[in-house]
Amino acid sequence: MAAPQRIALLAFPGIRAFDVSVATEVWGTDRRDRGVPPFTLLRAAADPAAPVPLRGGLSLTPDTPLDRLDELTPTDLVLVPGIEDPDADVPTPVLDALRRAHTAGITVASLCAGAFVLGRAGLLDGRRAVTHWRHARTLADRHPLATVEPEALFIEDTGIWTSAGTAAGIDLCLHLVRTAHGAEVAATIARSMVTAPFRTGTQAQFIERPTPRADRDADALAAVRAHALAHLDEAHTVTSLAARAGMSPRSFARHFQATTGTTPARWLIAQRVAAAQKLLERTDHPLPEVARRAGFGSEVTMRQHFASHLATSPRAYRQAFRRVARTPSQEAGSSPIAR
Repeated sequence: MAAPQRIALLAFPGIRAFDVSVATEVWGTDRRDRGVPPFTLLRAAADPAAPVPLRGGLSLTPDTPLDRLDELTPTDLVLVPGIEDPDADVPTPVLDALRRAHTAGITVASLCAGAFVLGRAGLLDGRRAVTHWRHARTLADRHPLATVEPEALFIEDTGIWTSAGTAAGIDLCLHLVRTAHGAEVAATIARSMVTAPFRTGTQAQFIERPTPRADRDADALAAVRAHALAHLDEAHTVTSLAARAGMSPRSFARHFQATTGTTPARWLIAQRVAAAQKLLERTDHPLPEVARRAGFGSEVTMRQHFASHLATSPRAYRQAFRRVARTPSQEAGSSPIAR
């Protein structure tokens, strides 16, 4: 078995207990019995002998000294939890560890207002970034060399990941798992957490005050989405989906975007891309059959959407994740089993 992916969570006073819990749930729980690869979650602090206080009377016990992080256990990902107060001081060893990690080519990610920590380390200059929408203007003012995107759920720029507030941290953590290990692994973890493997849309759906609507409409939209997911290989239009919801196409499109933060067409494409990813990872179906089952109609259309959504091709995606998932016996020459 390949060595576990190593994730170093930087622990220091002022980090959010919720974000620590998210990282622990995603990378600190053993799910090998469900096909999830092993992870090693390190809790690195300047003084590993001192518990790190968290809000609400909680504390975090570190296990790795920051100044020996690279020496003891070279990491694959360094994660900065969100911080309670963007104005609070950040320990110098934390900033130094972030700079060393980035210089060494290690992926660095922050959750919520943890972007302010990356900014203080100088890692946002010349890069796109995001934080909780409430703090976006402050982040932009403090780091004018960064391009702050106020609506994104999460953003990557040359190895630096940032995410929006609270629940968007879950989105980013699952996306980092999906990037490293594939859609099925991320979906397995998401099911265990009883959350969506990924969300479409942007922070805009939360910045704006939601439009009041009857529970009947919300239930109808949920039923339509469930139907579309169960029948992705069929042709769907706004008109046909609206008819299933018992709404006019115009009203359906308006309510759909208010609920999901995206249009019906964009939502459907995102679901089809995700379905195609799973088929490419788990089956040996030819690409035209994958395209048909995912509802793209043709391999050409699927290839176009993979290029725009994932910056790769279906064939390259399958090859990349087959290399990650190959067992020693497969490396010796046996072919993968289609499931």
